[in-house]
Amino acid sequence: MEEKTNVMRILEQKKLPYKAHIYKDSGAVSGTEVAEALGEDMRRVFKTLVAVGASGEHYVFMIPVYCNLDLKKAARCVGEKKVEMIKQKELLGLTGYVHGGCSPIGMKKFFKTTVDASASESDTVFFSAGKIGYQVEMALSELSKAIKLDVGDICSDRRDQN
Repeated sequence: MEEKTNVMRILEQKKLPYKAHIYKDSGAVSGTEVAEALGEDMRRVFKTLVAVGASGEHYVFMIPVYCNLDLKKAARCVGEKKVEMIKQKELLGLTGYVHGGCSPIGMKKFFKTTVDASASESDTVFFSAGKIGYQVEMALSELSKAIKLDVGDICSDRRDQN
């Protein structure tokens, strides 16, 4: 292992099992390219999205890379009338992470986190380790020990991905 990210250090501090994956030399940018670079099923590779509700509260949503966040379903899951994605330029100041390297673990402040229910279908899921080119793989049950999370149906545009 070359370099550890803050996410990896937090997981080790909490003594939670994870597997690190590095793809920084692959040129992968989008979530589907990351899944391809890792040689993993797109249903197991998740992206971390940040939204703001009508109340002004911020929320984190984790969905498979091949899906789109259904804003209406997401709003229902967090008890808001509506949610919308934050502007990309707001991400670093709000979370401490850059676009493409946003992780649900280790944000500047904890935000209510909802993971798409499809994560329960796999033994482990992949998500950003907090830096572009780095992913961590872990069981959803272990992730729930690192951060408080809810599971809900928050995706639209589901396709059968192999």
